[in-house]
Amino acid sequence: MHPVRKKRLITISAILVIIGAAVGLMLYALQQNINLFYSPSQIAEGEAPDNVMLRVGGMVVENSVKRDSQTLAVQFEVTDFAHKVTIQYKGILPDLFREGQGIVAQGKLNQDNVLIAQEVLAKHDEKYMPPEIAEALDKAKQKTESN
Repeated sequence: MHPVRKKRLITISAILVIIGAAVGLMLYALQQNINLFYSPSQIAEGEAPDNVMLRVGGMVVENSVKRDSQTLAVQFEVTDFAHKVTIQYKGILPDLFREGQGIVAQGKLNQDNVLIAQEVLAKHDEKYMPPEIAEALDKAKQKTESN
């Protein structure tokens, strides 16, 4: 093989290896940061994985909020009107958080299907509904109407 061709082949091979490694590292980093959205019905049916960061959304169930008087720990239930999921959170809840309102919580499910939330977000006005929650509520409503 001609020395110039050999040098080009080695250069092109090195560039391809570097690009492949960069793409592999980016995919690995993105895999660690993906937060999938699940509805309470999907969690109740066992579709959501344990110990993986995910988001759960729905309406806060009336009379389900239990606050610890000694700490900032709060436990409440979220529903899509078909199933309920218990959420535990330690921290200050958003000002707009209240029973009967839509929320999205981000955290990990434990073995008992309780979401240990790291973040709780409340919708910002009465008319807005995050698209994932609206879609999950519509699906749950259609399921209950067909049964």
